[in-house]
Amino acid sequence: MQYILIAYDGIDEQALERRMAVREAHLSNARKMFEKGQLWYAAGILNEAGKMIGSMMLCEFPSRPELENKWLKNEPYILGKVWEKIQINQAQVAPFFLKSKTG
Repeated sequence: MQYILIAYDGIDEQALERRMAVREAHLSNARKMFEKGQLWYAAGILNEAGKMIGSMMLCEFPSRPELENKWLKNEPYILGKVWEKIQINQAQVAPFFLKSKTG
């Protein structure tokens, strides 16, 4: 199953500092997920001034509990208190994208 995660950072004065402190760990984790086929796409969410305020990720896990237990419980942006508000929705990726993923 595919899922879309949209997560917004905290808005306090230390929010960017927390993000930068764990960013490399987050990117390393994302790369591992990508290599396993769990992460399909990710992007930072920017505000009007171009400042990073969150993240969106399109991922694939067999179930929501597996997404939570195999990824989110170890996600550096959660452990580092970067993401304050997280929304996860099940998604259905268009068939032509699935074909390009499987060859």
